[in-house]
Amino acid sequence: MPKVLISDKMSPRAAEIFRERGVEVDVKPGLSPEELREIIGEYDGLAIRSATNVTADIIAAADNLKVIGRAGIGVDNVDIPAATARGIVVMNTPFGNAITTAEHAIAMMFAVARQIPQASESTKAGKWEKSRFMGVELTGKVLGLIGCGNIGAIVASRAIGLRMKVLAYDPFLSPERARELGVERVELPALFKRADFITLHTPLTDQTRNIIDADAIAAMKKGVRIVNCARGGLIVEKDLLAALENGQVAAAALDVFEQEPATDNPLFGHENVVATPHLGASTSEAQENVALQVAEQISDFLVEGAVRNALNMASVSAEEATALAPYMRLAEQLGLFAGQLTETGIKEVEIEYEGVVADLNTKALSAMALCGLLTPLLSSVNLVNAPNIAKERGIRVSETKGPQQGAYHTYMRLTVVTEKQRRSVAGTLFSDLNPRIIQVKDINMEAELGHHMLYVTNEDKPGFIGMLGTVLGDHGLNIATFNLGRNAPHGDAIALIEVDEKIPDAVLAKVRELPMVRQAKALEF
Repeated sequence: MPKVLISDKMSPRAAEIFRERGVEVDVKPGLSPEELREIIGEYDGLAIRSATNVTADIIAAADNLKVIGRAGIGVDNVDIPAATARGIVVMNTPFGNAITTAEHAIAMMFAVARQIPQASESTKAGKWEKSRFMGVELTGKVLGLIGCGNIGAIVASRAIGLRMKVLAYDPFLSPERARELGVERVELPALFKRADFITLHTPLTDQTRNIIDADAIAAMKKGVRIVNCARGGLIVEKDLLAALENGQVAAAALDVFEQEPATDNPLFGHENVVATPHLGASTSEAQENVALQVAEQISDFLVEGAVRNALNMASVSAEEATALAPYMRLAEQLGLFAGQLTETGIKEVEIEYEGVVADLNTKALSAMALCGLLTPLLSSVNLVNAPNIAKERGIRVSETKGPQQGAYHTYMRLTVVTEKQRRSVAGTLFSDLNPRIIQVKDINMEAELGHHMLYVTNEDKPGFIGMLGTVLGDHGLNIATFNLGRNAPHGDAIALIEVDEKIPDAVLAKVRELPMVRQAKALEF
């Protein structure tokens, strides 16, 4: 039975979901890093919110950990590269608090438009300063969204309902999606020039860090109002303060800061700043939603192999996991086959899908093929980190998909380009759903791969099969299957033989001494 640790405060319903799904669960919030490191090796899954920091040290001690689930969007508290290297899937719950965060952004926009916090404080102090708190309407104003994903799209919908004109800058926003949302796609300079209000809804990356700095603010409309409920670090705070002081920015509403907890920040002293303590996801509904979602996602992964909202591998639904299983075996075998025959640096990998397999989740299949390919060549390769390892080593990976071309209803081919040669291996699934090799180096053959295989390339000449069988027989190796292929009579040929035991090096040496043999290699599957 898989075992999960909940290390942060969460809805009790999360633990109930784990138990209902047949997952053992321990609830231990408030652990110190040392305490967590001491016990993490016992668990297959870890469910967290923002309090637990899953560092490289903790991941190094997580011998059995398979999945980390963050109840919420941000995963700044998880060392994703370290988790990926260990083959640990990292998930978040990007939809559970989207409405709550979007509503907070809208509330902050109203707050800066009408100076509500300042007016409240003044009124409760016994003052009646109607003339001091002259606000602006939202109706008819231009809202600029930096980031138009889940949360940004909800903000756009609410803003359009307020009769605002919405501009959106997002490199991943398609024209079709923009039309569907009713927003105008623009580049950042145009957004800065036209927006009366700007809200940020983008993750903190190398590309977005300090996206609003002195230069960006100088390009904005004078009197712009800025709202950030996304991530600290998107705005250069000292530049924002200077712009507030000189009037370029009329007001700012911030829920996130460069340093958190933000107990002392120069912006807090400015009368036109509204600040909240990272409350974007802080509603009872959102906290309940993300807790339930993370429990469901971790359970689905541990029980059914489904991967949802993963940040370091392709997502696979429960239904896909079942359907993909035989294709995953085929992808792995093709990769292992090619990897064991590769002796020089890999420059490029091409993966082709035709027929039924082309309509499946090929990202997961490609990751498995890469895992198989790199496993014989490198240590510590797994399904999660294989694509990253390929990228780090400068290996170009490409996918192509197409309809059925030949006799096989499904066809998968892996081509490896090295410094010295180009080699392809192709396979399919028959009705029994067992993988078959059907082509090696453009030579057609049919072979089911066993545990111990002998791969031989040779000249197609009479007597070869007898000589090869004699060598194996003389050394007590029993042949289980014998598969042959050739490109033409007396041309290039391949033999793929399954034997019952591991092939000793001495036997390989004897096979290589045969006069027609060009290459002989023992393969393990």
